[in-house]
Amino acid sequence: MPKAMYPGTFDPITYGHIDVARRAAKAFGSLVVVVMQNRVKKGVLFDIKERCSMIEDVFKQDDHITVDFHSGLMVEYAKEKKIKVVIRGLRAVSDFEYEMQMAAANKKLFTELDTFFLMTDTKYSFISSSLVKEIAFHGSSVDPWVPEVVKEKLKDKLNTKK
Repeated sequence: MPKAMYPGTFDPITYGHIDVARRAAKAFGSLVVVVMQNRVKKGVLFDIKERCSMIEDVFKQDDHITVDFHSGLMVEYAKEKKIKVVIRGLRAVSDFEYEMQMAAANKKLFTELDTFFLMTDTKYSFISSSLVKEIAFHGSSVDPWVPEVVKEKLKDKLNTKK
């Protein structure tokens, strides 16, 4: 059973996400990356199965990282799987206020849940999945921010959308 979870939409996963996941798995011994269905986020490009597939491919060599998905509240997943540690990645100080609000709400809903914040490596601190999609949409290279499998899936998806 994973000791910690790293939830997010990961649409698509970036090197920043990968950096946080690998460091969290090392710190906690095991990690499940939980692909969330976020009804509030607009502009989701990949469906949940596509995102899970890409993430599984990215972490296929990482024995202590597994991938799952959930469409409800993150705390419900944590309760169901008996996970008491949630990892949240921070790119910049500006992420902290929102993440603190979420951590406080999650703690109220599931008092045993602790949130750990990890700053991503500074070389990835400015990139987001939304920015990667925008860059890819306009045909520019996303090589510095996503693995090859993600780059290829972006190309395929955006070519069919145009």
